[in-house]
Amino acid sequence: MVCISQLLLQLFSIGLLRMASATIFTLQNSCSYTIWPGTLSGNGAAVLGGGGLALAPGDTVQLPAPEGWSGRFWARTGCDFDDAGKGPCATGDCGGAIQCSGGGVPPVSLAEFTIGSGAAGKDFYDVSLVDGYNVGISVQASGGSGDCQSAGCVSDLNANCPRELQVVDGGGSVVACRSACAAFETPEFCCTGAHATSATCGPTSYSDMFKSACPTAYSYAYDDLSSTCTCTASDYLIVFCPST
Repeated sequence: MVCISQLLLQLFSIGLLRMASATIFTLQNSCSYTIWPGTLSGNGAAVLGGGGLALAPGDTVQLPAPEGWSGRFWARTGCDFDDAGKGPCATGDCGGAIQCSGGGVPPVSLAEFTIGSGAAGKDFYDVSLVDGYNVGISVQASGGSGDCQSAGCVSDLNANCPRELQVVDGGGSVVACRSACAAFETPEFCCTGAHATSATCGPTSYSDMFKSACPTAYSYAYDDLSSTCTCTASDYLIVFCPST
């Protein structure tokens, strides 16, 4: 029969193991303006950072995630929240509140993760421009083992966005660059219908433009070979507006 002290020791050890296995996401705002990072968790996983928060220029925040967590991060820009935390954002809006109730409205640059389970569980992560682009974003792994590549989009795609993809604010400034799917809503750009497989949906002149500017980011739905990264037992630094 296990005595109470032994049982407590076992529970304490399990708790330490769970704490040790947690993945730490560090979000850093290197933009010259305040952003409001949004978080979305998949498969009923823990909500990180309450779903969204404010991050002033130069600030960082650390968000621990349990093993097996999956979800995404993105930056919202041009938000105008009232004292109750309600209000719109110019890009990346997620329900009109500082704490997101869903994903960011495209166009938005995404950092996506699936964290492995167990000591040998492999993490999968990427930076995706499939939903368009609003700010630069990079992901760096630290303390892990394996390939542990860096991913991201450092280039300012808003500065070189084709007119037909541009999203402009009231003053005429380009604040985001839409994907060709969002702009034209056709199967060949959206990888739907007869183009719903990797064999029938390939790169286009628009995705090639994104890929040329950001070689390690997803440029269209089936851009897997050069865009999916893996690492084991790592923490991650996510930088918004990373410098060149």
